[in-house]
Amino acid sequence: MDRPILQVALDLLELKRAIEIADEAIKGGADWIEVGTPLIKSEGMNAVRELKKTFRDHKIVADMKTIDTGAVEVEMAAKSGADIVIILGLSNDATIAEAIRAGRKYGCAIMADLINHPDPVKRAKELEEMGVDYLNVHVGIDQQMIGIDPLEVLKNVVGSVNIPIAAAGGLDAERASVCISLGAKIVIVGSNIVKSRNVMESAKKVREAIDRKSGTYIKKSMDEETRELLMKVSTPNVSDAMHRARAMTGVYPLVRGKKIVGKAVTVSTMDGDWAKPVEAINVAGEGDV
Repeated sequence: MDRPILQVALDLLELKRAIEIADEAIKGGADWIEVGTPLIKSEGMNAVRELKKTFRDHKIVADMKTIDTGAVEVEMAAKSGADIVIILGLSNDATIAEAIRAGRKYGCAIMADLINHPDPVKRAKELEEMGVDYLNVHVGIDQQMIGIDPLEVLKNVVGSVNIPIAAAGGLDAERASVCISLGAKIVIVGSNIVKSRNVMESAKKVREAIDRKSGTYIKKSMDEETRELLMKVSTPNVSDAMHRARAMTGVYPLVRGKKIVGKAVTVSTMDGDWAKPVEAINVAGEGDV
C-alpha cells in the first residue's frame, strides 16, 4: 500500500442513500466502500451488487460480521461482487479456516474484526498464522465508554503482526491521522463522514489528515472521552432512548435545536429553598451542566 487507505463505512438502511453518500465520499478521497452490516441486513446482497456495479474501480468491503458458516457467507458475498469480506475474529478457528478457503476459491480477501476479543494481540497473531489478509482493530463505543482506549489496543496489535491493519471505532480526522502514525494502513470512518452535513468535505478532511500522518497521540481523560462520545449522540439516538428504551421518560428540551453536554451538577432542595441552586453555581466547574 503506497498510501493510507480511507474506507468509508455505510452503516445505513437505505441503498439509494448509501449510493449517494458513497459517491460524495469518493469525490472527497475515499478509497474503499464498506457495505455496513445494517445495510446488508436491510438490503441483502443486492446492496453489495449495486455498489460494486456503481463503483467498479473501488474495492467493495462486505461487513458480514460472520461468526458461523464461514464458507457460505464468504461465497455469497464474493459472488455478489465483494472484494473483501469481514468476519469476526471471535469465530471458531474452523469457521475462519472455511472463510479463508472460500475467499481463495472465489477471489476475495478476508479481513478479521477483533471487536470484543478479550486478548486482541494473541488473537491477531493466530489469525495471521491462519492466513487472513487484513486485521481490523475495532473498539466499539460501548467498550470505549468503559475505558478501553482504541489507540492503545492498536499500538499493541501493530507491533505483533506483519499483515495490514485497519483501525475503526469513532474515528474523526485527527484520530484517523494518529492511527496511521501508529502503523495502521487502513482507517475505517463511518458516522464522521456518513452523518455529516457535507460528506465530500468531511471525507476530504480525513483524506488530507491521513496523508499528512501528522497526528499526535495524546491520551485523554475518561471525562474528555465521554464528552466526545456524547457529542456524537444524534437526535434519533435520543428519540430511541425516550420512546423505545423508555430510558429518558419525562425529559423535554427547554431550548430546541441546541445540544448541551457536560457533567451534571444535581441539586436536592426543599420546596421554596432557592439558596442551594444558587450555591450550586459556585460548586459547578467549567463545562458542567
